[in-house]
Amino acid sequence: MMGKFLLSSVLVGIVTGFFIVIYDLATKYLSYILYMGNPFETIENLPVWYIYFVPFLSILTVNFIISKNDKVREYGVAEIAKAVEENKITYTIKDLLLKIFASSLSLASGFAVGNEGPSAAIGAIIAQKFHSFLNLPKNLLKVSLSIGASSGIAAIFVSPITGIMFAVENIAYEFIKDFAGYLILASVIAFSFAWHYLEPLIFNYSTGKFIEYRYIFATVLFIPVITFFIYFYLSLKDIVLKFLREKIPYSSKNYILAVIGSIVIGTILVISPYAAFSGHEVVKILINDSNHFPLYMIFILIVLRIIATSVSLYSNAVGGVFIALMSIGALVGYGFGEVLNLYFPFSVEPFYFAAIGAGVFMGVNMRLPLTAVVLALETTYDYNVIIPTGISVVVVTYLSTLKFDIRKLSVLKHKKD
Repeated sequence: MMGKFLLSSVLVGIVTGFFIVIYDLATKYLSYILYMGNPFETIENLPVWYIYFVPFLSILTVNFIISKNDKVREYGVAEIAKAVEENKITYTIKDLLLKIFASSLSLASGFAVGNEGPSAAIGAIIAQKFHSFLNLPKNLLKVSLSIGASSGIAAIFVSPITGIMFAVENIAYEFIKDFAGYLILASVIAFSFAWHYLEPLIFNYSTGKFIEYRYIFATVLFIPVITFFIYFYLSLKDIVLKFLREKIPYSSKNYILAVIGSIVIGTILVISPYAAFSGHEVVKILINDSNHFPLYMIFILIVLRIIATSVSLYSNAVGGVFIALMSIGALVGYGFGEVLNLYFPFSVEPFYFAAIGAGVFMGVNMRLPLTAVVLALETTYDYNVIIPTGISVVVVTYLSTLKFDIRKLSVLKHKKD
């Protein structure tokens, strides 16, 4: 059996890496087609009606696909594992291709969802197929799905250890002792494949193992700030979703969801494309200080990204919230660094706190503290980011749970609401 698991891990890693590259490149080139070039450069020159029309037609198409095949919907990996184990759902190659297309269309048209959810699900679906093909024991199906999920995350973030930790923190606790090797094998293979084609998030200013204690001291001031914005995010998200649920019942026709989604996303695109899309571009810009946003614009982008993410999920855009949350945290961290430099006697580099904020905001809201620290490690390789991230994610999680019951995103639950 161990030989079959070894073979399955290799095959899952290779095939998942291939499909993730196709998925990511399809999303990129589709956005270039829809917006006639790089949307961050072309949107300001496009007719306003066209900017509203693209997300409308895209989300209408996505909702139509979901109405014909509910498996395309954005289910969490843990939910997929449970549904498959209980024989409530099976996935075909057609389901896989439709999911890739629906998610690529959602992301390319500007909806503020991430690509990590579909990537993990793509890996899990591929792993399920190999599990069945190789006649592996049914009681270990969850292990196979964990292997696939970690491969998908490792490939899309071009970060193998992050993929492993994501799977461990989500669905592989009880199997880590005996099956961690297979998670590692598949993740590293998928990462190696994706590395040749995709671009990882890279922190260009790393000082490695040199610790500057001003960043640790500044973290004491950052903790209440990031906690406030997490409270703000959770409160505003609840207000937006409550309004949508009361005014627009979730069972409404597809075109109603498309109209609402396109009006909100279209308006946000007109204001600033950086407030829409997955958020990957925002994180990359902020952690590498390659573009400057004024303080007032940072706050506007934070508010707009919270609204965009909430409406995108409600409109059935196919994608996760991992990178979307990172982008909000990066904005908060960068703004904090700017304020610190303006009003306090010691200075910090804002891009350091952009990297710290990205990890903490995602780690707290998704209940993935280990993944947050590992992501900071693999992205920056800088102790001045890793140590504050580790401190902050633990303390801020505690402070946030005093007020909110933060749970992992459950799309099946959302569907019932």
